[in-house]
Amino acid sequence: MSVTWRPRSGARASARGLALLPWLLLAGCPVVLGLVLLVAPGLGDTWISVSLALFFVVLSTRLVVTAVAQPDRRPTLLMLLLGLVLFATGSTVLNAGGRPDQISFPAPGEAFFLASYVAMVLYVLLDANRHAGVTRARWLEAGVICGGCACLAGSLIVGALKQQLQQDGMSLVLAVLYPLIDVGLALVVGTQIAVRQRAVRDGLVLVIAFLMLAVADVGFLFRLSSGTYGFGNASIVLWGVALALVIDNASRRRPLVEDAHRSDALSVPVSLAGMAAAFVLAFQPTGSLRMYFVVPALATLGAAGARLVIAVRGATRAGEAFRLSRSDDLTELPNRRAMLSKVEKSLRQIDRLGLMMVDLDGFKDINDTLGHAAGDAVLREIAGRIRNAVDSSALVARLGGDEFAVVVPTESEIELMECAQRINAAVRLPLVIDGISLSVGASIGITTRHATDTSSGELLRRADVAMYEAKRRRLQASVYDPEVDEFSRERLSLADELRRGIGAGQLVLWYQPQFDAVTSQPCGLEALVRWQHPTRGLLLPGLFLPVARRAGLMPALSTEIARIAVADLTAWRARGASPRLAINCAPPELMSGIFVPRLQALLQARGIPTDQIVIEITEDSFLAEPERARAHMLEISRAGFQISVDDYGTGFSSLAYLRDLPIQELKMDRSFVASAAEDARSRMIVASTLQMAAALGLRAVAEGVEDAVTARLLTKLGADVLQGFHLSRPLPPDVVMAFVAEHGDEPLRAQSRGVATT
Repeated sequence: MSVTWRPRSGARASARGLALLPWLLLAGCPVVLGLVLLVAPGLGDTWISVSLALFFVVLSTRLVVTAVAQPDRRPTLLMLLLGLVLFATGSTVLNAGGRPDQISFPAPGEAFFLASYVAMVLYVLLDANRHAGVTRARWLEAGVICGGCACLAGSLIVGALKQQLQQDGMSLVLAVLYPLIDVGLALVVGTQIAVRQRAVRDGLVLVIAFLMLAVADVGFLFRLSSGTYGFGNASIVLWGVALALVIDNASRRRPLVEDAHRSDALSVPVSLAGMAAAFVLAFQPTGSLRMYFVVPALATLGAAGARLVIAVRGATRAGEAFRLSRSDDLTELPNRRAMLSKVEKSLRQIDRLGLMMVDLDGFKDINDTLGHAAGDAVLREIAGRIRNAVDSSALVARLGGDEFAVVVPTESEIELMECAQRINAAVRLPLVIDGISLSVGASIGITTRHATDTSSGELLRRADVAMYEAKRRRLQASVYDPEVDEFSRERLSLADELRRGIGAGQLVLWYQPQFDAVTSQPCGLEALVRWQHPTRGLLLPGLFLPVARRAGLMPALSTEIARIAVADLTAWRARGASPRLAINCAPPELMSGIFVPRLQALLQARGIPTDQIVIEITEDSFLAEPERARAHMLEISRAGFQISVDDYGTGFSSLAYLRDLPIQELKMDRSFVASAAEDARSRMIVASTLQMAAALGLRAVAEGVEDAVTARLLTKLGADVLQGFHLSRPLPPDVVMAFVAEHGDEPLRAQSRGVATT
């Protein structure tokens, strides 16, 4: 490991050092310059030249390293490198001509400075959409923005500054152009941030850098009254810091942002630049400056017109491509992509949604006998018939081959079945192809949106299952029935994984605390099974208990739950906690007479009293064989276990079993508890149930307490025990003791408030 780790660590350290070096130069050079001027005043200009050269070399080196490390951004980084080299070349040419304050503006090196700004504009345009490459559109946009800034300089600023700065002609236009390009670049970057072409943090750094360049260029502009390069120290520092910020920003790995390929991101800056050019042509000045305004304006309008032509052509091609991508070439119906888009949109908006899958019967024989041309003619005719058989609000799409889909804005199975019958009647009408009368049928599968649907895939799968069921049973249409949805491969695979998982100890129990309604102290726990799947993570019981029931794994699963619960309870008792523990028992396990004796044996082996365990059973345990269920419950009671009726109020709910069976607890269903605060009828049911439980000496547990209002209401109505996410979520076993410590020094102990022993 050390062989591969050290180079990477060294590379990271080198990169950090290279990033820090420009800032050290900016901070250290003025100090060293002051010392040089004190010791050898004649070497000051030489030291400045050397410092500038070193500064540009460091920045260029960092860009080269970044371009090598990020090949996807290499073209844009090389464009920025070109701008930096041009800027450095201009600075070198300027310094080679003598002292800047003795050189007339503009000097020969000014062409390099201007070219560097053009490269900077291209970098800003390309880096926001780094996969697009250097296109004609990008060159034209750069030309329009630079030309628009030149026009703005001429129309608004040049004339006003002509007298004050004592400059004329091209020198004045050029001097004003630099700060305007800086501001224009800042506006372009701001636009890119607004349309999500550039990350906010990176964009703000660039905006700050360009505004600093603008301040420095404005300072330079107002020092041109002498006609020479009168650099101020503040301008030099601002130029250096701004360039360092741009290079540092470009050298960092960029976070991805949405809509990275939008071509309209610069529509506002480009439009404003074109309007500036048009303004100059409409109100062009007179005198010696006229040609410096009109020529850039004409060039800018020409570039804007060319860019508009490209945009119109692109929009036309994009519209045609979009239409083709969403339609079927043969039938001109929407295709699978359009249908999936419609379904996904309806699912996101929670619209009413029904889906029918239509498969033609007998089409293969026509295709094989008469050829593909005849088959295509049949598909075109059938497509038109299906379209005419449904309402205009429905979407008819061809999925491929002889399969069609119909998306209908309804969840009424009756309406969908009526629609399917109309489609079948239209499809079965005779049709003549090449002089031959043909007849085809259709098998239609129907499904509607379920509350758990989050994507189109499951909806299509159900419609497909229903369609094959209709074909298998020779029905014209069939509504999806989960009972016939074998889903065999996944079901068998999950059942096999669960079988192996039980043996491998992958089941775990989490425990949800129950609280005394009066004291608000924890008084018990309910064991809730989870499956720690090796690849899918922690699975809730709703995902695997149905599979366990169908695969006959419930006896083994229940035994494993009992083993884990007793082991955890033993560990807690060793640490001083003795909670009342509720364990669910499904009707088949209750009626088998096996689960409870196994649980009793496990408890006796660990020395745990059985009255510490509450066996939760549901009301449907009494429906099929009430006498047999009563016998088993009497055995459970004689063994010392407490019995709780889970989900009370949703099943048989006969008062006779409350009178005759050995029950110690009623656990009201969460559907009544959750709505008790808002719904008067639910509140009356809860209140009457609590009064009845109190009269019968039964402990009343309210589960599904999700907020403080409901908790206070249930306490006021007389509930004994509260359970729900508002009080505590289920806890893994290793967190239970920490939970106990958090809720007081007294350990969690078994409670027996209001427990009847009959």
